[in-house]
Amino acid sequence: MLLAGDVMPSRRLSPFNEDDYLALVEMVRGADVAFANLETTVRERHEGAPNFTQGTPMTTPPRLLDDLKWMGFDIVSCANNHATDYGACGVLASLAHLRSAGIPCAGSGGNLAEARAPAYVDTPAGRVGLVAATAFFRPWNRASHQRPDAPGRPGINPLGFSARYSVDDDALRTLRRISDGLGLTQERARHRAQFYSASEIPPEDANGVDLLGARFRRGNGFSVSTEVSRADADANLRWIREARRQADWVIFSFHFHEFGAAGRLTAKTDVEMEEPAQFVTEFARAAVEAGADVVAGHGPHLTLGVEIYRGRPILYSLGNFVFQTDTVDIFPSESYERFGLGHDATPADFLDARTGNDTRGFPASPEFWESFIATCEFRGRNLTALRLHPIDLGHGKPRAQRGRPVLARGEVADRILQRLQRLSARHGADVTVEGATGVVRMHQ
Repeated sequence: MLLAGDVMPSRRLSPFNEDDYLALVEMVRGADVAFANLETTVRERHEGAPNFTQGTPMTTPPRLLDDLKWMGFDIVSCANNHATDYGACGVLASLAHLRSAGIPCAGSGGNLAEARAPAYVDTPAGRVGLVAATAFFRPWNRASHQRPDAPGRPGINPLGFSARYSVDDDALRTLRRISDGLGLTQERARHRAQFYSASEIPPEDANGVDLLGARFRRGNGFSVSTEVSRADADANLRWIREARRQADWVIFSFHFHEFGAAGRLTAKTDVEMEEPAQFVTEFARAAVEAGADVVAGHGPHLTLGVEIYRGRPILYSLGNFVFQTDTVDIFPSESYERFGLGHDATPADFLDARTGNDTRGFPASPEFWESFIATCEFRGRNLTALRLHPIDLGHGKPRAQRGRPVLARGEVADRILQRLQRLSARHGADVTVEGATGVVRMHQ
């Protein structure tokens, strides 16, 4: 299996002939199955209307799916926040274009049952099933079940979670005083008298307070914990078990943006956040227990560590693979308005304003442009080798040049592998560098 991270194409991939690019393409083509997270809405300009987002309203022309097939990708995930950038109609358009291109996909659908169902691809080495879910979404991005008397909502397969903030007694008293003084406590009481459910507006709790969408509870100090939605978790595990029964191999694709405690108090940018949230680790392991042969994580646009759990690889974040967000050729009006730009502004004007002429955000940090692909080799049912191949997406190059991967060499490859060594050690995985490749040893 070959696993790649976020694919966000806005221009052609097939015309290029650098040796390190063609070698990467041959690596993808040479796998029995190649997977990537397709993090975009595939659409023509008349398909879908833009949702508001403070990220990149990502759109990919359908003709570029041919380039993904040319590169060798067999199956993709559509469970991510950019799958809904152009609303329900955009979701349906993406699915239609992927079907037309003959690329199996999982993670979004015309209703919740479709979004949660596995996708399958047949290979000479066996049938591969894919279940894909995302923890990063807005409530209206969730696909919903249909009823006998009502259609479902198109959207993504959700894996929701909640965060709980523990504070000391003094802080809890202050938070309760704020809630009382601003009338928020009484507002919650009024809502309970209306049509909100007990899960939406729970009873007041002497040991905690819900304030402005956050849940604070009494503790011995200050800490943050996360917990996956039990209903979403049970549903996704059920479909992983289904794929296990229906396929020879199972991939679970896990999209998330949430980091763990390390760096929370000191990190100046996301680059310094180096571990996934607690619920991510817990559910990734549960996915393996349910039958996943590999967990392919992505979402932060940064690489995170790897873990071998019960003899199966968990790749917490593969980072970017195709990262062409800077050459999207159309943005909705809200994108321009966020930076005080009028109707005469161009996409380049918006991109310059958003990045401070490449001094902040993704262009400012090489870590967003230095990632890896993973190859997993199995003999029988046993994982025999996990290899991490560094890739370079061209940090520092002009917009028209960066975002397309080549195999990394020299100092760039060294930096990528050193980061993977350091972050994987957190999960007990030993990454050994062999040439320009990281190899994870299996502990029997």
